[in-house]
Amino acid sequence: MSTVIPREQAAANARRFLDHARARRDSLPIREAAEQAAAGSFRSADEIETTLRRLRRAARVEQGVAPATRAA
Repeated sequence: MSTVIPREQAAANARRFLDHARARRDSLPIREAAEQAAAGSFRSADEIETTLRRLRRAARVEQGVAPATRAA
């Protein structure tokens, strides 16, 4: 016997799942994320790491958050 889930509930479930996966992904160190992404990929972990660093840098600029700098 199958249960029909309303569209709104299915969308909320999918959103919650994606938010959790995104938070897990973003909490990984960049190198570890690159190595996991390289498994089964034609790209190397080094290529993926470079791309991740570039994308994170661009996201920081877009959000207006400057990287932490040391006080002089």
